[in-house]
Amino acid sequence: MPTAAEIRVGPAGWSYDDWAGIVYPAARPRDFHEACYLADYFDTIELNVTFYRPATPEMARSWLARVAHNPRFLFTAKLWQAFTHERELTPANEREFRPGMEVLLGAGKLGALLVQFPWSFKNLPESREYLEKLAARFRDFPLVVEVRHGSWNRPAFYEWLAERGLGFCNIDQPVIGRSLGPSERTTAPVGYVRLHGRNYEEWFSDRENSTGAERYNYLYSMEELEPWAERIQKVAETARLTFVITNNHFHGKAVTNALQLIHRLTGRPVRVPPPLLRHYPELEPIASREGTTPSLFSPLGP
Repeated sequence: MPTAAEIRVGPAGWSYDDWAGIVYPAARPRDFHEACYLADYFDTIELNVTFYRPATPEMARSWLARVAHNPRFLFTAKLWQAFTHERELTPANEREFRPGMEVLLGAGKLGALLVQFPWSFKNLPESREYLEKLAARFRDFPLVVEVRHGSWNRPAFYEWLAERGLGFCNIDQPVIGRSLGPSERTTAPVGYVRLHGRNYEEWFSDRENSTGAERYNYLYSMEELEPWAERIQKVAETARLTFVITNNHFHGKAVTNALQLIHRLTGRPVRVPPPLLRHYPELEPIASREGTTPSLFSPLGP
């Protein structure tokens, strides 16, 4: 077990309507902000909004101010989908996306920039060529690559990442067909783990009444989290800094599982948002009644 590894655990995003009254108070003060609230419980949040649109420098400075009360806090951010899903690696798109991320990077608060590709992005010559160009254009950022198709599970790919100092994102997802399975791999100073849930029924669903949120409707049991806690510790043995992101956001399940992972990794009680404790009573045995969530900066263990 790593004795002084830097591990940060937190949810992906914060702006979900269905978190009202579950993660956040039903009645919020006028100056309430979700990032400020979550930074009382976590040392990281993955910025989800940057996948859908570039963040302005003003937005980035606002986020920095919201989490300033937690000096341990680091953001991670998702690269804009224009680069990963639409494959539009143009100078204009780069000029639009960079400024907000450069504010976070310059402040020393951007721990990783996640390059998340869809399952349809397979290990083909044209895909490798595109990834090479993308990595070169954003080489000044701490890049982590997430692929979901099993064709990428090749030694040559991991060697390619390591040669360029690019991180590899270990994922938990429904393993259907040639989907990439669980791993504990490190290819750069930054280690990364993302838990998407295991909603097999909705993962690839295109049913008319299916919503995007439903595919993330999954609550991990402590028994299911245990192997991932062991993998996280393996990643942290060789990474300088490890991020663990829970993306099963439906009804605050990501926050619940993130707190359970922190408890498992530290062996200590965690501070739990009061609405969440009422909604998920299974958090009761690990909830602290005072103080703050234990920092994973400190040595792991009891």
